[in-house]
Amino acid sequence: MSQTRLLALVGSLRAGSFNRQLAEAAAQTAPEGVEVDIFAGLADIPFYNEDIDVPGSVPATATALREAVAAADGLLFFVPEYNGTIPAALKNAIDWASRPYGQGSIKDRPAAVVSASISANAAKWSHGDTVKALGVAGAAVVESAHLHFGTINQRFAEAHPREDAEALTQLAAAVRELVESAKARVTA
Repeated sequence: MSQTRLLALVGSLRAGSFNRQLAEAAAQTAPEGVEVDIFAGLADIPFYNEDIDVPGSVPATATALREAVAAADGLLFFVPEYNGTIPAALKNAIDWASRPYGQGSIKDRPAAVVSASISANAAKWSHGDTVKALGVAGAAVVESAHLHFGTINQRFAEAHPREDAEALTQLAAAVRELVESAKARVTA
């Protein structure tokens, strides 16, 4: 594997979200030979519905997601917490990528979860729900690459996470762990 491709999926659709900023910082930490792409378009994917998940009816946005997941060597999920759980747009992406069940593009794909919220809880409930959904969907969850960021509205109020040395170190370690899992999958 000469070039490793990671796909970042951000659960917050807000343009200036802290989770998006963390994804940008993670992309910045990628070592040579690793590319981190942040998926654009989660907001445009309709809710998963088996009635439209048939040849000739699958929305182009859902097809684009499935293709991006299939082309990635690993997946990085950036998860805020909405009402104590995973944001609908992110759960919907997992649903689309998991189909057809047992054969979806997410199957056996190494995945890591970075949770971040304004609470001191660091979106740990959402994190747990995302890990559960990924596991049921068939992803290879890489627990050693997980991260939690709490009180992000205070921590990153004055500066982007890419300017926080500790955050960059943690994100770089998570990216390395995910890359190692992706490489191990290819050589297995």
